[in-house]
Amino acid sequence: MAEEDVVPKTFRALVESADRKFARVRDLPSYGRAQGQHYFQKVFKAYMRLWKYQQEHRAELVKSGLNRWEIGEIAGRIGQLYFGQYMRTSEARFLVEAYIFYEAILKRRYFEGCGVKDLRVRFKELRFYARFLLVSLILNRTEMVKVVVEKLRALIDDCKANFRGTNFKEWKLVEQEILRFINIDTTFTIPSSRPFRYCAMLNCHPNSVPYVARFHAKKVLKFRDAILMSYHRNEVKFAELTLDVYRMLQCLEWEPSGSFYQKHPAEPKENGVAVDYSGASGLIDMNLAADMTDPALPPNPRKAILYRPSLTRLIAVLGSLTIFGRGVKSDMLQMDSLNLLTVMATICEELPPESIMLVYLSASGTPGQINTSHVETSGGSRRTRKSMLTSHSSLEQNCSATESHINGVKGPSDYYNDYLWLGPKGNGGSSNLYPGDIIPFTRRPLFLIIDSDSSHAFKAGFVFLFQGFMYLSPEVLHGAERGEKAALLLSPLRPTFKGPSSADITQNGSLFTLFLTAPLLAFCQMVGFSLSDSDMEVLNSAESILSTAFSKWEVILCKSPSLDLVWAQVLSDPFLRRLIVRFIFCRAVLSAIWPPEGSDQYLPLCLPQLPNSLSPKSDAVQSCVSQLADHLKVSNYFHFEDS
Repeated sequence: MAEEDVVPKTFRALVESADRKFARVRDLPSYGRAQGQHYFQKVFKAYMRLWKYQQEHRAELVKSGLNRWEIGEIAGRIGQLYFGQYMRTSEARFLVEAYIFYEAILKRRYFEGCGVKDLRVRFKELRFYARFLLVSLILNRTEMVKVVVEKLRALIDDCKANFRGTNFKEWKLVEQEILRFINIDTTFTIPSSRPFRYCAMLNCHPNSVPYVARFHAKKVLKFRDAILMSYHRNEVKFAELTLDVYRMLQCLEWEPSGSFYQKHPAEPKENGVAVDYSGASGLIDMNLAADMTDPALPPNPRKAILYRPSLTRLIAVLGSLTIFGRGVKSDMLQMDSLNLLTVMATICEELPPESIMLVYLSASGTPGQINTSHVETSGGSRRTRKSMLTSHSSLEQNCSATESHINGVKGPSDYYNDYLWLGPKGNGGSSNLYPGDIIPFTRRPLFLIIDSDSSHAFKAGFVFLFQGFMYLSPEVLHGAERGEKAALLLSPLRPTFKGPSSADITQNGSLFTLFLTAPLLAFCQMVGFSLSDSDMEVLNSAESILSTAFSKWEVILCKSPSLDLVWAQVLSDPFLRRLIVRFIFCRAVLSAIWPPEGSDQYLPLCLPQLPNSLSPKSDAVQSCVSQLADHLKVSNYFHFEDS
């Protein structure tokens, strides 16, 4: 072998070895605590060895024909690995590392300047932009998202012009998805709004801190794991990340230093001069990660994100925490149509002692049902145009089903009418999730958030006489647990908005989820109050009203002798405590809009019940809603009782 051939052949051997290892970890599940960790260590080591080798021998490799896009592809694979680890562990440092590698590829223009006729390289560049967009989106790097969107759009147009025989329709859909997403997400529409992530400076209330610190329940549970799933036809999403799951994902993570996501690192410079990375010797600055992470913060809860899962995959993920085995195969983020409960099984099996798992499920209650067909205006009795256009038979059927829930009267034929519909195809049972399907996993503590027009199917069950026998409804969950009483936050059956344009879940995401993740924005969206950066003083004052109220409610929860153990044992956790007080706010707002008679369909439920001192009509709660409504000058939408 000639001496000049040693370096390129060694490099190619390292590439092939790293790619083989990459193929192994790519197909591993994105959930489970011990899923193939040794494989990840091997593949990381292989790619770092490869990266270092190409840095040390860059001149020889370029001379032998190494293309810049090949360097970009290696960096992209490393970015993929880091993002995959983030999805498996929820550790922010992995997400940051992925961003660093993707940003370096963009700034050094590794894919630019390639031959226009090389379609294979163009597809690699398209995939790079899509992956970088997903990472930037989760990191809330709004300016970078806008830059990459323009790059993606320009590349798609260029490819359509130069490769007329190739169909780029799918990539055009990717462009449309991200544009639709950022036009709705408040991170982009109101850049100065508060972050969804938990910020110690903004969400930790000084007045309630001493009470929370001294609070001790008979049993204290640690929040370690979460399953996040949303499926609605035509809902806002990018790739496999839906808008509702995106909001909930961020709501369950820490915001490093309270200012990380507002940082915009300066352009790398050497001796005061900007570095030109268009050459062949640029090095990725790994020290940038030190400025973008906060080691003082506790670890984020692990989150399994499921996209269009089905019943069996969900059970598997739950049961892996409790009763089922490991080893379920799945792609990162996307699940096949038969394995939702499989994921639940996996996580439950591995749940550490004295821990609780959060399960967030957002889906329609019937195949393809869109919630706007049941929308009412916040004026009280007036129906929106979309509601008026709904067929009489459809409304009658849904109203009678809801009434039977409320009155507690059901016949055997109604047993299987209440479920969440999780799949995009057909009406088969594999796409239907009944409350009873989750009962086996209540051997471990569960914190359930159900956002659906069938959410009340999960409330307290009932028995009734039929032909002389007692039957327990298969929709029962609360009261039928197998060991641990579950905590349930249930959405209203029907959403409430001022106007029909805001009510469509497929256009704006769920109002209930928005209340739990960004309560002020949800309040403003519901009453039609338009916010922009020019309203910062109004926005800050409104946030102050909420912060004061939330602090007071936390103190009441800590001091309440009637607080159920289900809530008491999670009150010390900042994420779950924040969800609880935001639920109290959501319930109070909707209660103040709807008169008591006939309002059950429009109000959320929590099980077990929270203390009466935090009921919607209590002074401590109602005064907050009244003050906020007065501040935003929208009191005409509400009906407040005299204290």
